[in-house]
Amino acid sequence: MKCTVLVDNRTNNPALETEHGLSVLLETERHLILLDTGASDLLVRNAQKMGIDLGTVDYVFISHGHKDHAGGLKHFLAINNKAKVIVSPDAMSGKFYSRRGHLHSITSDWPNIPEERLLRVDKTCEIADGITVMAHIPQVYPKPVGNQNLFIETGEGSFVPDDFRHELALYTEGFLFTGCAHSGLENILAACSWPVQTVVGGFHLLDGYESEEELTDLSSRLKIKYSDTHFYTSHCTGNEAFLVMKKQLGDSLQAFSCGCLQVE
Repeated sequence: MKCTVLVDNRTNNPALETEHGLSVLLETERHLILLDTGASDLLVRNAQKMGIDLGTVDYVFISHGHKDHAGGLKHFLAINNKAKVIVSPDAMSGKFYSRRGHLHSITSDWPNIPEERLLRVDKTCEIADGITVMAHIPQVYPKPVGNQNLFIETGEGSFVPDDFRHELALYTEGFLFTGCAHSGLENILAACSWPVQTVVGGFHLLDGYESEEELTDLSSRLKIKYSDTHFYTSHCTGNEAFLVMKKQLGDSLQAFSCGCLQVE
């Protein structure tokens, strides 16, 4: 299994560009899966620099409706004429807003997707041999505090807190992709009834929201319950939050950035 990070907020490779977004190319023995698409055409430009042909991708998975994960979809579809698009119908129909700084739209501009290439997922199911998509994650543990700034516009023009019914997670062959984990990393793991060796994605643990004690407690629970799992995060996981968690999780927690990612 091989991961290549096409889009992230960070990079250690000066040849690659960054943006606030996430896109990861996952290669398994059976499938080539694009996990989210970043916010723009950056995934295409970085892929070209790394010699990656996105035209060979079999599936593109959209974890939720925010434009930093779905904004690059139209650029991907312009160069790929075969990949199936896995997405929640609530992601495509929702109007999403953030009030960090000021109230502003974070809704993606959805392209025209041929019906035969569209896989709408509104319940947990296996969408292909060895690929399971998880929907409507039950809330057993607290969701990230940073969600308090995220809203959905109703039909009447008012705003209600985003409940993230539009968020999906993807599991394949011991690998779990969390997107931004707005539903909560522990909730996603608890909803996954299969063995998880590797977790990749943002954890939506923004600096200045969860306390150090809360982050330490979360990390301790992960270390006890998922002692054989390796966690890889960046994008919406803050630098300070990462360092607090690293104290507990040690080598089980690693940061990724644009470029190749070696997963265990």
